[in-house]
Amino acid sequence: MDRNERKTSTRRVTYETGRFTRETAGSDSLLRGLSLLKAFRAGAGALTNGELAARTGLPRPTVSRLTRVLVDTGFLRYDVDERAYRLGAAVLSLADAFQQANRVPEVALPLMRAVAQAGRVNVGLAVGDGPDMVYLASVRHSGDSVTRTRRVVAGTRAPIELTAIGLAYLAALPQDVREGVLGAIAIRYGDAWGPLGANAERAIMQARQQGYCTAAYQPGHMLAVATTFIGADRQLYAVNISFPDKASHDVDTSRHVASLLALVADIQAAWQA
Repeated sequence: MDRNERKTSTRRVTYETGRFTRETAGSDSLLRGLSLLKAFRAGAGALTNGELAARTGLPRPTVSRLTRVLVDTGFLRYDVDERAYRLGAAVLSLADAFQQANRVPEVALPLMRAVAQAGRVNVGLAVGDGPDMVYLASVRHSGDSVTRTRRVVAGTRAPIELTAIGLAYLAALPQDVREGVLGAIAIRYGDAWGPLGANAERAIMQARQQGYCTAAYQPGHMLAVATTFIGADRQLYAVNISFPDKASHDVDTSRHVASLLALVADIQAAWQA
């Protein structure tokens, strides 16, 4: 085979595109075990094997084998009184290691606080994880009822298809990756996906044409504007500003879009410095 015809290594593809690429097959057992850990969300302190099976779609015998390993390795612990599993301390140590290694929230938070306080709005920074967005940082200064009752902190998950921060993130993904995420979400919704899918496509088109997108959270209560940027670590990040949905929302949206774009520029400049 001619040297020029040799297949480009997947490691080189990863470096050139910024997208992790490998030909080596992954581990199905590891994938299933991690899906059990992801089944734990805020408000779900303890889950039985049956509940874990229902949340992940895995057979109960498989769940039983996997929970045994996760308990042995400290990622889960068994609550004898509840007869259910809780997250183990190993998960917390991973979260601490992640926060220590990731400089983005440290750089962005002071700038986010300034925007949130000046505009009495909410500001969030997040990354994608499958069908969800995971917040890395959140500052909440809007005094509306939704903000007072909805808890959003580092680690909070939000549906990628229903939020401005998620839709902006989708718009910035390579087309094949975006289609894969949307396809998986569409299967989950079934026949109800039609109007949601159309709304997602509208927001994605808006983000690609204008550099930001808008979406309503609990329509009539909250609006959000969001955009994305590539960090110095080549990671894709999404930033949003959310605020009460008022009669003058067109004026508010324009003002907050300007604040959003300025915030992203300030984060990137601070990171480089």
